[in-house]
Amino acid sequence: MKSILLTGTAGFIGSNFVPYFLEKYPEYTLINLDLLTYAGNLKNLKECESNPRYKFIKGDICNRELVEYIFTEHNIQGVIHFAAESHVDNSIKNPGVFIETNVNGTFTLLDVAQKFWMEKPFTYKENYKGCRFHHISTDEVYGTLNETDLFTEETPYAPNSPYSASKASSDMIVRSYQETYGMNTVITNCSNNYGPKQHDEKLIPTIIRKALAGESIPIYGDGKNIRDWLYVLDHCKGIDLVYHSGKEANVYNIGGRNERTNLQIVDAITTILDEKVPAIKQINKKSYKELITFVEDRAGHDRRYAIDATKLETQLGWKANEDFDSGIVITVEWYLAKTKLKSAESR
Repeated sequence: MKSILLTGTAGFIGSNFVPYFLEKYPEYTLINLDLLTYAGNLKNLKECESNPRYKFIKGDICNRELVEYIFTEHNIQGVIHFAAESHVDNSIKNPGVFIETNVNGTFTLLDVAQKFWMEKPFTYKENYKGCRFHHISTDEVYGTLNETDLFTEETPYAPNSPYSASKASSDMIVRSYQETYGMNTVITNCSNNYGPKQHDEKLIPTIIRKALAGESIPIYGDGKNIRDWLYVLDHCKGIDLVYHSGKEANVYNIGGRNERTNLQIVDAITTILDEKVPAIKQINKKSYKELITFVEDRAGHDRRYAIDATKLETQLGWKANEDFDSGIVITVEWYLAKTKLKSAESR
């Protein structure tokens, strides 16, 4: 049985990854280290609680003593690092938290892993050959795009927010441990994720929540900012492939090939809601589209992101199972079920 340290998996992407990974790999024990900030919720992992191959530890990735204890106590033989502060608006208001978690936290994990697994630079201890550090990053490190190009693994970094700058910094630290110490690392940069269990603060859950409550649905600027949307389980499958089969010292971009403007996103969601929970019955309006409101654009708002996932598709055989039209229906239905459950519990 091999123990893998997962960080931050009480959050959105990680909480979709853990049950998938547990089921697929019966030879793994998964150790989840999570501080449970506002973005982490153990309810997201309720289905895993009774599994003897899953263990939750509450703690901070910046706490070196704790990380060292976990490596020793559980004989950690791999790391998949999800933990990060990730909300751009919050990074504008309070950038220091992002530097602490995303930069210092990543450094702590890398440094402990390197010392635990390796005798000296470029020499792994006998029992730890093949141990890998997989760092989960974002397409936002590349900055903004023109109307036609795509981000590739060769795109120069040009982060424009404190969040993306902190993630770019952590990517560089991972690279330095590969180049300086010969540590076995891989990095994945993903496009915007969506799906079940996403925190309420993000765009898609906000649209659904505001619509059902009959509140204004805020859209930044002119609503024409473009993102490439990736269904969360497709992202999890990409992480799995790269962790197990990706070439050491490589970066792999994971994108859904689903470019949408924010206006197209809100239109798609309100159309689905109009069909499933008619607005006339829910909020006494003809359509949820009447709630769409344009608000002042946020600082440093990148105009367009879009990922070229060719390397992952051709070298490792990855393919997204969901396109946006299918994935968004699954997502809306999940949030409607969650809302219905909350309503029943509050009675």
